[in-house]
Amino acid sequence: MLRIAIDAVGGDHFPENPVKGAIDAVKERPDLGIMLLGPEKLVSDEVEKQGYSGDNIHIVDAPQIIGMNEAPASAIKTKRNSSICVGLAMHAQQQCDAFFSAGNTGALLGASMFILGKIDGVLRPVIGSTYPSVEGNKFMLDVGANIDVKPEALYQFGVMGKVFAQNMLGIENPRLGLLNVGEEEEKGRESVRQAYELLKHRDDFVGNVEGRDVMRAKADVYICDGFVGNLMLKLGESIPENVLNILKASKRAETLSKEELGFIKSVLLDALSPFDYQLIGSVPFLGVNGISMVGHGGSTPLAIKNSIFSAERMVNKQVNRQIKEALN
Repeated sequence: MLRIAIDAVGGDHFPENPVKGAIDAVKERPDLGIMLLGPEKLVSDEVEKQGYSGDNIHIVDAPQIIGMNEAPASAIKTKRNSSICVGLAMHAQQQCDAFFSAGNTGALLGASMFILGKIDGVLRPVIGSTYPSVEGNKFMLDVGANIDVKPEALYQFGVMGKVFAQNMLGIENPRLGLLNVGEEEEKGRESVRQAYELLKHRDDFVGNVEGRDVMRAKADVYICDGFVGNLMLKLGESIPENVLNILKASKRAETLSKEELGFIKSVLLDALSPFDYQLIGSVPFLGVNGISMVGHGGSTPLAIKNSIFSAERMVNKQVNRQIKEALN
């Protein structure tokens, strides 16, 4: 049985949402085993409250909680018995096959580096995220782990992103694009120009890609530093809500009936569903020697459930093994 460890006290709505998401996952997939980490009584009371009594969920006592706003470095150092540190240590010791948290992202990334280490050959681990386009979901990395990135690391982001896109998104021959302020080879900062030089000899490299071309699917894997990528990610997350707000604020909307507005809203929500983070659940921290998944702080039970399934696919597809082979 594949075992996924879950931070039951991570995110804005713990322990309710992590526990509910875990219960929903094992109900749908009874071949999965879930380990819920957190203060034992707090978690067990929530499991009992939600009426679960099966054998697929086990509680692991981790008495300390890392808050969402705690400084990552000090939290990792002073809270070795936290759900994040205990869960990652279990993963490093092969007591579970993957770890997921919707908690403090900085603490999760720092602990993943410290406890799991890096895959051989990886310069900088990276956070990747799916990004919608007219041709379905594509992949973007980095979206927040590395603000200043060397050209060689950007090149590796492309290699790791391609492995992920092939295995997790089902894209047979992913095309790599370098996010930049223009399509011309000489555009951008020095690190981006040097990364272009490293990438341009690859058959799968389509060149520089501007922000306006991301949703047009000019590439399948978009390479950037964490500063640019995080801005793109947060912009994408804001689109569905803001489009609906713009619709409500429109003068023409005032002339529509309640039924007509409801129909338009339904169509828009369906069209914008690829932006819904709940359907993906979490994003991987690629390049660490293990499977560490990070979720949105406001993760719903649906997002938690889908995060568990994403972690399962990462294990079954042996993504880390393929990354190591691609880099060496």
